[in-house]
Amino acid sequence: MLSNVAVLVCDGVAPFELGVLCEAWGLDRSDDNVPTFDFAVCTPQPGQVATSAGFGLHVMHGLERLADAHLVAVPAMPRDNTVPDAALQALRDAEARGARVLSVCSGAFVLGMAGLLDGRRCTTHWRYAAELAARFPRAQVDPDVLYVDADPVITSAGSAAGLDACLHIMRKEFGAEVANTVARRMVVPPHRDGGQAQFVRMPLPQLSADTLAPLLDWLGQHLERPLSVPQLALRAHMSPRTFARRFRDETGTTPHQWLTHQRVLLAERLLEETTLSVDAVARRTGFGNPATLRHHFTRARSTTPQAYRQSFGCGRELSRC
Repeated sequence: MLSNVAVLVCDGVAPFELGVLCEAWGLDRSDDNVPTFDFAVCTPQPGQVATSAGFGLHVMHGLERLADAHLVAVPAMPRDNTVPDAALQALRDAEARGARVLSVCSGAFVLGMAGLLDGRRCTTHWRYAAELAARFPRAQVDPDVLYVDADPVITSAGSAAGLDACLHIMRKEFGAEVANTVARRMVVPPHRDGGQAQFVRMPLPQLSADTLAPLLDWLGQHLERPLSVPQLALRAHMSPRTFARRFRDETGTTPHQWLTHQRVLLAERLLEETTLSVDAVARRTGFGNPATLRHHFTRARSTTPQAYRQSFGCGRELSRC
């Protein structure tokens, strides 16, 4: 069980991305029944570490603190940093013993220097993706996504995508309830799928129609209905082609992918918080039957609905029901 988190920093560390990791893993939220973590910030030579914002940090822990960490995180740092060999070896050792290794934004370059991206799909901020691919040709760089889970190595894009990756790890380790609780405390969306686009590629067209936000709210309340793109386009007063294009512009994904993702999230919640049968969960989420639910749930979460309920359902701890 993940309980020990260490963050590796060097001179030039970006304070926002470091703050993301401190916010996600370094705060005591036990009053909300969230696990607490043994959290520390580490550096090759303990003492003063310069940030990219012109102020310094006093870091008390050295690389030895990484030896027992279940999660080692690397925030954004200058891409041309010279990272000590001992730090790179500590990252390799962490991955070799089964710890998860997480990078935020340009922290992926440190993972590349350590050889942890070789043969793995990964990402970074879209501005640096081409450089990452050029410097580490064995890495499979995807510039279009928020984060990539190539367990045990997880890489994320810029800034807020680091929070998404942290919440994703919490969801995998502790279930949707814990991840959602932490997200509420941080006032961020509880889950953005890693495959969501980092940014809108084209500016939204200047249309007289309203944003799709009201339609998305309505969809979230009616996931049990059979919904097709022509039906949704009619409700949005658009042609199906215009609707599909507008939907991708505003959400970064297709209507089908968005609906499937929302239905999987609802299924997670129902499996965790209720004793509804899998058949009933399939109907309530709009998948219609257990086989379809199992197909999409397993594809999204790498486990079956039944196995997920055994791990995270209310039957595991009576106090959760």
